[in-house]
Amino acid sequence: MSTLLYRNRRVFALFVVMMLATGLSALLTIGRQEDPTITNLFATVITPYPGADPSRVESMVTEKIETQLKEIPEISEITSVSRSGISVVQVELSQFITDQKIEQTWSEIRDALFDAAREFPPGVAQPEFDNDRTGAFTAIFALQPVTPANANIAIVQRLGEALQDRLRAVSGTKLVEIYGSSPEEITVTIDTVRLTALGLTASAVSEAISQADTKVRAGQVRGRSIDLLIEVAGEIKSLDRILAIPVKTGGQGLLVKVGDVAKVTRGLRQPATSIAIVDGNPGILVAARMEDDLQVDAWSASISSAAQQFSDTLPAGVKLKQLFDQAQYTSERLSGVLQNMAIGTSLVIAVLFFTLGWRAAFIVAMVIPFATIVSVAGLQAAGIPIHQMSITGLIVALGLLVDGAIVMTDEVRKRLKAGARKLQAVD
Repeated sequence: MSTLLYRNRRVFALFVVMMLATGLSALLTIGRQEDPTITNLFATVITPYPGADPSRVESMVTEKIETQLKEIPEISEITSVSRSGISVVQVELSQFITDQKIEQTWSEIRDALFDAAREFPPGVAQPEFDNDRTGAFTAIFALQPVTPANANIAIVQRLGEALQDRLRAVSGTKLVEIYGSSPEEITVTIDTVRLTALGLTASAVSEAISQADTKVRAGQVRGRSIDLLIEVAGEIKSLDRILAIPVKTGGQGLLVKVGDVAKVTRGLRQPATSIAIVDGNPGILVAARMEDDLQVDAWSASISSAAQQFSDTLPAGVKLKQLFDQAQYTSERLSGVLQNMAIGTSLVIAVLFFTLGWRAAFIVAMVIPFATIVSVAGLQAAGIPIHQMSITGLIVALGLLVDGAIVMTDEVRKRLKAGARKLQAVD
C-alpha cells in the first residue's frame, strides 16, 4: 500500500491533479487579511455622574451596575473604580465561553445596564458600554472643507453621515463609525433689555417654546375596525417656527413672539464632544471595518468604489480623502513573506544541487510549491484565513517538510547505490 502511487503512475497523476485543483481553488477563495481575528472577552462601562464625590458614585452608580452584572453567569470577573464624577467598570468574560455565546452575553450585559440605569438618581447619564477595542479598521476616509477658513463643519458632518450610510450598504462591511462629529443644537439668545421692557422673564420664553413643541398625542378616536390617533399640528421643524412662537398676548392686538425678544441660531454643540483634525484642519473621519475571514483586497476595491461614487456627488467646497487602506499593507506584507520564502527555497535548491545532485534538487523544488498549495486548502478547511500569523506558521511547517524531503531523497539514493531495486528503495 505504501508504494501504490509509485506503482500506478496514472493514480499518482490523478492524485497530484486533484490536490493541485483543490489547493488552487482554496487559494482563490480563502480569506485574506492583515492580522488574525481576536476574540474579545473584555468590555468597559463608563458612567458620568457630574459633581458627585467618589463615595456617592460608588453607592449610587457602581454598586447598582455590579449588582445587575453579577447575575450573568458568563462573566468571569468584574472590577470597578469610582472617582469624582465618573464610574468605570471593567468586565471580563469566561475564557471557556463559545464564540456563538459571546454576542448573546454582550446583549445580556446591555440589558443589565439598562435595568441598572433605572435606579440611578437624577442627573446620571446612561452608561457607555464599549466592547470593541480589539479590532482594527480596514479603511478610513476623511471629509474636509476645501477652504477651512470659511467652512461650515455642520454641513461636512451631514455629508459624513451620508457617507457612513453608503459604506454600510457595501457587502461585507461589519461596522462603520464616524469621528469628529458633534450633535447639532438650536440656541435661543435672549435680548434682556427688550425682555425686561415687556415685563417677561427668560423662564417664560423657555416655557412657551417647550409647550409649542408638541410631541405627545392629543387624543384617540376608537372605532369598530380601526383606532386613530389625534395629534396637534405645529411641531417645531424650522427656525422660523421658533421665531413665530407667541410668548405673551394682550389687549389691543398685543402679541410678543420669540423673534421679538431673542435671536435663534442653529449650530454644533459647544464645547464639541468629538474633534477630528485632518492635515491640521477640522474634518470628519469615517472608518469602516470588514467582516471576518473575507478577502481584504476584494472588499477594499468595493468600498473604494462606493467612496469614489460618493465623492463624485460632493459639493464643490468639500473633498473626500482616503487616509488608510489595509489592503495595501496586507499586500505588501504578504508579498514580502512570499519573496523571502522564494529566496530561501532557491538557496536550499542551490545547495542540494551541488551536494546531492540535480535529481534531489528537482524533487525538493517540486515538493515545496505543491505542499504550499495543498496547505492553503487545509487552512481553508480549518477556517483559518491567510494573514501574518498563518503565513509564518506555514513557513515553519514547510521548513520541516523540506528537511523530510531531503532525508527521504538521500535515503532512497543510498538504497539504490547499495543494489536495492527501485520498488524496494522507495518502500
